[in-house]
Amino acid sequence: MMQLRFATTLSAQQYVRQQAWKDARLDSCPLHPKGGCGFARHGTYPRKSPPDIKIPRWYCRKARQTFSLLPDFLASRLSGTLIEVEDVINKVENSPSQEAAAQNMRIDTEFAGVLRWIRRRLFLVRCALSLLTELLPFLPAGCSISSFRSTLGGKYVLPQLRIQASCYLHMLPPPLGFGPRPVAKKLKKSRFQHQTGTDPPVKRL
Repeated sequence: MMQLRFATTLSAQQYVRQQAWKDARLDSCPLHPKGGCGFARHGTYPRKSPPDIKIPRWYCRKARQTFSLLPDFLASRLSGTLIEVEDVINKVENSPSQEAAAQNMRIDTEFAGVLRWIRRRLFLVRCALSLLTELLPFLPAGCSISSFRSTLGGKYVLPQLRIQASCYLHMLPPPLGFGPRPVAKKLKKSRFQHQTGTDPPVKRL
């Protein structure tokens, strides 16, 4: 499924109250703008968080591809809103360590799981901010939310960046953009590095 931006100033609560998914429009197929592909509305699908959120969806019969319109307030390919994701990053940036930030966060999950949950969001957001500094010259160098906030102003940065970088969303990773998830680089082992485990038996002459 391909995600596309649903430009809206509504909050999650307003979106649900107004059932704004009914007003969403995608007039032509993104793959076949001239038509003839059997492009049609394809119902909605729910999001676990926030509750009662529905995302409008379309289907291209020729390409066998679905398209969804994601409202600006929602994080892509992560649960929750962009503001909720940014709150997590803010807590990490204002804590002495990730372990300290994880205290009393998601009490329904074991501590190791909370750390993985935090690090996933931190890694994705930092990748997006790093890429944006190359795409938008007016943004500051660095990958911290606080440095971006000092330039952009306002209480939250990620919702603003969703709008200002709208033409690059296909390149940016979630939760900000709709591109692929970046892969964390793994350090290559030295060619002279011994394998883990017990030493092999010594051959006697």
